[in-house]
Amino acid sequence: MKPPGQTQESIPYHTYTEENVASTLETDIQVGLTTNEAKQRLEKYGPNEMSGQGGPSAFRVLFRQIANALTLVLIIAMAIAFSAGGNYGEGAVIGLVIITNSTIGFFQEYKAEKTLESLRKMASPNCRVLRSGEFTTIPTRELVPGDVLSFENGDVIGADCRLFDISNLECDEALLTGETVPVTKSIDLILDPNEPIGDRLNLVYSSTSVTRGRGRGIVIGTGMTTEIGKIAQELANNDNKPGKTPLQKSLDKMAYLLFLLAIIFILIVFAVNRFKINQSIAVYAISIGIAVIPGGLIAVVTFTMAIGVRKMAKERALVRQLPSLEALGSISNICSDKTGTLTQAKMVLTRFWLPESGYYHVTGTGINPTGCIIRLVDSAREMIITPENMPSPIQRLVETAALCNMAMIKQDDNSKEWINIGDPTETALQVFAHKLNSGKPTYTTDADPSNTYTLAMEFPFESAIKRMSVIYKEERTGKYIVYLKGAFERIIGCCTKVKYGDSEQPTEQQQLESLLEPQIVFMASQGLRVLGLAYRILDEEMVKSGPSAWTRENIEQGFTFVGLGGIYDPPRLESRSAVLKCYQAGIQVHMLTGDHPATAEAIAREVAILPPEGATNEKRSNSRLVMTAGEFDSLTEEEIDALPELPRVIARCSPNTKVKMIRAFHRRQKIVAMTGDGVNDSPSLKIADVGIAMGKAGSDVAKQASDIILTDDNFATIVGAIAEGRRVFANFIKFVQNLLSGNLACVLVLMIALAIKDDQGSSVYPLSPVQILFYTLATSTPPSMALGMEPATPEIMRQKPHSGGLFTFEVILDNILYGCVMGLLSLLNFVLVVFVVGSGEIGRNCNQTYSDSCAEIYRGRAAAYAAITVLILIHCFNCRSLRSPQWTWAQLKDIYSNRFLFWSVISGFLLLFPCIYIPGLNTTVFRHKGISWEWGLVAADALIFITLSELYKWTKRRFMASTEARVDEAFLNQVEHS
Repeated sequence: MKPPGQTQESIPYHTYTEENVASTLETDIQVGLTTNEAKQRLEKYGPNEMSGQGGPSAFRVLFRQIANALTLVLIIAMAIAFSAGGNYGEGAVIGLVIITNSTIGFFQEYKAEKTLESLRKMASPNCRVLRSGEFTTIPTRELVPGDVLSFENGDVIGADCRLFDISNLECDEALLTGETVPVTKSIDLILDPNEPIGDRLNLVYSSTSVTRGRGRGIVIGTGMTTEIGKIAQELANNDNKPGKTPLQKSLDKMAYLLFLLAIIFILIVFAVNRFKINQSIAVYAISIGIAVIPGGLIAVVTFTMAIGVRKMAKERALVRQLPSLEALGSISNICSDKTGTLTQAKMVLTRFWLPESGYYHVTGTGINPTGCIIRLVDSAREMIITPENMPSPIQRLVETAALCNMAMIKQDDNSKEWINIGDPTETALQVFAHKLNSGKPTYTTDADPSNTYTLAMEFPFESAIKRMSVIYKEERTGKYIVYLKGAFERIIGCCTKVKYGDSEQPTEQQQLESLLEPQIVFMASQGLRVLGLAYRILDEEMVKSGPSAWTRENIEQGFTFVGLGGIYDPPRLESRSAVLKCYQAGIQVHMLTGDHPATAEAIAREVAILPPEGATNEKRSNSRLVMTAGEFDSLTEEEIDALPELPRVIARCSPNTKVKMIRAFHRRQKIVAMTGDGVNDSPSLKIADVGIAMGKAGSDVAKQASDIILTDDNFATIVGAIAEGRRVFANFIKFVQNLLSGNLACVLVLMIALAIKDDQGSSVYPLSPVQILFYTLATSTPPSMALGMEPATPEIMRQKPHSGGLFTFEVILDNILYGCVMGLLSLLNFVLVVFVVGSGEIGRNCNQTYSDSCAEIYRGRAAAYAAITVLILIHCFNCRSLRSPQWTWAQLKDIYSNRFLFWSVISGFLLLFPCIYIPGLNTTVFRHKGISWEWGLVAADALIFITLSELYKWTKRRFMASTEARVDEAFLNQVEHS
């Protein structure tokens, strides 16, 4: 497969002809590799990917478990415990907790990262290769040397290739060479083996993108043998792991702030005890240091994120960037494409119009080319058009539809189902041509070569000019015919004649516009996408100049206009209800489409983006709900900002218009999601808060620029993803509130109890270090993880998007109030047991060991520990909703809906009993002893806490602003009943 003495990657393939390349790599450019040969080469050369892309590093995950605020505090606490001397029980327990917590955190985070890695692989690009004579789509990582790779505008090239067939191919190689100007490619031989990479015009490179045209090439390098792979190999310290999300960063900041507070509180303990640091004071300091840090916070965040990403993948939304999972819950506006997202992308040409004979109706649905063409002669008669009675204008129309077209349709030999390859619009035109037995194969393949049409040149579709043209040589006559199709307003300027019957009549542009405008408005108002079709026969002078002199500018002029085609793309059945859900959730949907304004408006009304015709209320009478890109782009920023609201529909939209729209939203402090599929959509996808690419129709460039990929290209999936984003964010609040309020309760107990001192002047803690460790890690963390799995509430898509961060005024107030109530009730238990019911004897060295003089202190600790444990478990149910009551009969019936939460609470309660009553374990490890009547205090605490919680929630419902989205009920009623 390679010349002697040369490695695969060192061969200068740009100096080889395509025949020599194929021979060297033992492949056939007409057939490609066989499946078995490709499999063998994959085993030989390995996957087509960069080394180091193997996934998460176990060492890095383990390091993160150790180098976090909680573990650092525990290590300091363990060091203090051992250095203080005496009983080493606390130090040993803390060491065991460090090992256990790090081990659990390691496996949990490693599993989460593996999940994210697998999802990233699901979102990795695919490519089209020729295998055993058939083009097929495979994951790019399965490409091997010798494969025949096909690519077109918008594709990211999957491997280094030697070109052998191109059409106006240009590539963006800035990633490799730094040059921002697209490179025009060629298949010509280059003789210099040392030609710079950027000048090897007959090669295309892995990870570069196609900006124009299409091409085919033989794969000459994969993985680390590609040019981009060689660069990657030089970057020894390259780390592909994505950065932390904003939420994770804010939680990290909070963790280190709490770490600082822990140090401050430890110093306060030492100061209150006049820096006479004996074992008793050291242990007290350990207790308060541990109490400050929410032990399971990082683990719960990772767990909740992984659950959210996995759930979204099941709902056909692949998350590429974790920050988007958080941003989804904040989205206030969605800018959506029409075709394939709001509509079915099952385009069918249902009507066409000819200047001489008017409208024709085309029957049939889908890509099955059955159906007929009907002309209504008068109110009583219809005329069926067949291949035998086609008039000349229809022949030219069908010819243009078939040949100015890159799509293909064919019938599967086994299933007999019709399948298509190519763009949906072009597929619709190809199906139409096949209905008259005049599909592209009819013109390009024939037993007699003299009857065929041969492609001479192609000027591919470009979004900026919205048209394409092809030049074919009619072998029978030797004529070169140019066929043109595109947006009608971009076709009109290219036409100087109109076809009437067998004749071509000269026309002025204004005259042609007047002729077509009524027809276009009528067809567009029916929701049809209107295309113009035209042709031109090149004169002898142009033919003699040859293809080297043909440019888009001198070819796309002097055309004869043939007719208009109306293509219908029915809205998805679920689009309307999804748009209404967005509206109820305080999210405004906007349609940005390349279609005619009337077409866009008709579809927008069908899917409820616009109110029904004639139902627009007074409030919107001054708003320009539908605009063209030209109108919008002509406005200054000041004029756009002065609009009452930004347009709901922008027609004839260009990529620059999308960028301008997003920036306008950002100036209004809105959070925007943008959908896109083309290479030109990548700028808008990048600057949107959440860029959403289409998995089926999307180009590789768009996918790489996006945050989320929809595997079904469905607008309803976006709505489901937003609901999931809101659920995840709501659950963050729930478990953060549960963890922080519990820790605040512990800190409050310990800080106030600094005043309780024994006869040696040392503070006596009401909660021991092991009690706090067990409480924060074993009792509080599992229910917090369960709160991260809470299902979405029915009202979650009726609330307005959250605009603040995690720690809003309401959340901070909740943490303070719940934490203070739990802490004070727990401390009250300790005081009642020791000082009210008991004798008030504090004893000596009760922080270190048990004696009869410490009996009341140990019972008080047990009562305080039981209270704070029961209260935090009750509080888990409080955290299920910031405002809704949780202790009514209706809510109690739903208590088992989150089974993980229910059983983790039950387990936490049951664990109290062995901790309190097992001899030795209770007095030696936990520093408390068995209790009896004190359970009555715990029951009273629970009743008081539930009562105060419900009263507080009632107060919030009564006096705090509603979180429900403000909905214009009149508009909603108009849409729902239209």
